[in-house]
Amino acid sequence: EDVDIPSRRVLITGATGLLGRAMFKEFNENNWNTVGCGYRRAQPRFEHINLLDSIAVHDIIHDFQPHVIVHCAAERRPDVVEGQPDAASQLNVAASANLAKEAAGIGAFLVYISTDYVFDGTSPPYKETDVPNPLNLYGKTKLEGEKAVLENNEETAVLRIPVLYGEVERLEESAVTVMFDKVQFSNKSANMDHWQQRFPTNVKDVAAVCRQLAEKRMLDPSIKGTFHWSGNEQMTKYEMACAIADAFNLPSSHLRPITDSPVVGALRPKNAQLDCSKLEMLGIGQRTPFRAGIKESLWPFLVDKRWRQTVFH
Repeated sequence: EDVDIPSRRVLITGATGLLGRAMFKEFNENNWNTVGCGYRRAQPRFEHINLLDSIAVHDIIHDFQPHVIVHCAAERRPDVVEGQPDAASQLNVAASANLAKEAAGIGAFLVYISTDYVFDGTSPPYKETDVPNPLNLYGKTKLEGEKAVLENNEETAVLRIPVLYGEVERLEESAVTVMFDKVQFSNKSANMDHWQQRFPTNVKDVAAVCRQLAEKRMLDPSIKGTFHWSGNEQMTKYEMACAIADAFNLPSSHLRPITDSPVVGALRPKNAQLDCSKLEMLGIGQRTPFRAGIKESLWPFLVDKRWRQTVFH
């Protein structure tokens, strides 16, 4: 029996970014009427919206009347936030608070994407109820953003996630994929952090979790509050780099593990592992094994692939 499902509408902010593109694709391919908005790279595919322009934000939300808004847009680079605290606070806090108000105005379910960096990394794994203590300004602005959205709209979900990777347009788009050139160019040794414990998470998986959360929410209005999602493979950057080398049959002997805590840049938590059991208990989740996910993400950037294709084809 074909049940007539009314058109479900979702608005995605930051749809041009690494997570936003995966989010747009996930909802769009699962029978959601999906509108993405972006800023610098928006046209022609996405709506061009400056999230700091409250009138433009009001207009798109009132015109489109989304059932769900997934707020992916953020300044997510800790070292950039340290250098531009006001701009970061505008986007991560003020724009988020305004979106929450607008969502409340039309009864839309807002999903605010947050970070494992709200925790100090001293006593993992962290449950949603654990007290945050961000070490850097990025974590502080995202925590303030969490509070701002929940204060302005109690029907919000906050989804905290760790370091992301996926199909990048440029290697610099992700702190995981940016290591690929150091892995590939094995003629010079490369120092890799082997201190901070990370849980690399595929953006496709985060997108699937958000869609599942949104669909559950359409059936059950009690679904709101704070949630955690993360990959479950614990790796330092050094270990990720070795796994990348292994996935492409490249040497890794030039990679050098550095076990001291980093002295430059914003402070990082040593291990901010997220406990994801709350979402798992709701039957929500998806995890791509790191090696499979990273191979798919980095294959287009493999330098000697043309040579291989001429040999094998």
